[in-house]
Amino acid sequence: MRLDIRLPIGLMFTLLGTLLAVFGLIRDKSVFQRSLGINVDLGWGLVMLVFGVVMFVLATAQLAEESSEGKKIEEIEHNAGLEK
Repeated sequence: MRLDIRLPIGLMFTLLGTLLAVFGLIRDKSVFQRSLGINVDLGWGLVMLVFGVVMFVLATAQLAEESSEGKKIEEIEHNAGLEK
């Protein structure tokens, strides 16, 4: 079994992005006066969350194509002329 590096990276960034975004949502708004009122924690938390989800989706899509079920589906699509 091969380990796709996108899977642990996606899980890590999703978890950390979620924690940072939640922290940015519940944080006192007076703290953001030094950063011109911009909620940096929330912004970067959402960026990390989106990146993590994209990596996780790419890893699971790749795993589905490499599995025996994925290969059978690819063969069926190829025989039916459904491939692009």
